[in-house]
Amino acid sequence: MEPHEVFGRNVRRERKRAALSQEALGHACDLHPTEISRLERAVREPRLGTIVKLARALGITPAQLMDGIR
Repeated sequence: MEPHEVFGRNVRRERKRAALSQEALGHACDLHPTEISRLERAVREPRLGTIVKLARALGITPAQLMDGIR
């Protein structure tokens, strides 16, 4: 599995764990819900700033979003 695919899977898992919709997560980290969808589906690779924004909004560390990436 490619790194951005693992990242997307992790974002989706953590978003669901936090009981947030893509829209709610997007609002919390100032990203469009379409961007959240693209990241989760591994259509886009995240920038470092995006990883940090997502982690903060989810109340986790950026490292947790990178879990399983080798």
